[in-house]
Amino acid sequence: MKNTIVGLKELRQNIENYITQVKKGKSFIVVRRSKPVLRISSPEEEELWERVIDFTKINKNGVDARRILKELQKLNA
Repeated sequence: MKNTIVGLKELRQNIENYITQVKKGKSFIVVRRSKPVLRISSPEEEELWERVIDFTKINKNGVDARRILKELQKLNA
């Protein structure tokens, strides 16, 4: 896969266009002051999010994120 070089300012000004191109499989090296700072590419299939737990099994409407955060904080205390 060939990377196309794009300036940071160009990326900011035309972000929707670049998102569309990335969704089609294209990737970009973003430069700032002529130095590469990041690469933009679509995630590979194995990098996509996976469901770890289905909160609708606990409550059909899901679970309040504040409740989950509170429980996690208790575990880390």
